[in-house]
Amino acid sequence: MKTTPEHNQRMAKMTFSSVYPHYIAKVEKKGRTKEELLTVIEWLTGFDENQLQKLIDDKATFEDFFQKATLHPNAPLITGVICGYRVEEIDNPLTKKVRYLDKLVDELAKGKKLDKILRTQT
Repeated sequence: MKTTPEHNQRMAKMTFSSVYPHYIAKVEKKGRTKEELLTVIEWLTGFDENQLQKLIDDKATFEDFFQKATLHPNAPLITGVICGYRVEEIDNPLTKKVRYLDKLVDELAKGKKLDKILRTQT
């Protein structure tokens, strides 16, 4: 499924703070912890808990969020389908980064081991 310009714009303007509570609820409902979620987010973005809280307090959009992030060099190893989109086929760089995050949260909620979620080259 291809993303549309409208979809990409909606992703850019959505605030991280509006989605973060849903991430927490999703992983905790499946028996995972907020600390594991923070580990996954830090791996992808480089943000520690304090930096993340500041972005939440500032109501940073995903556009701002990922402009300030230092994306992990192994992020392109995140592949698969999330929300009906094949991550590796998304053309818009920002939408792809948001879907990387969604995919990692989904894998955490599905019980995947952290060392597999935090992709390492072997």
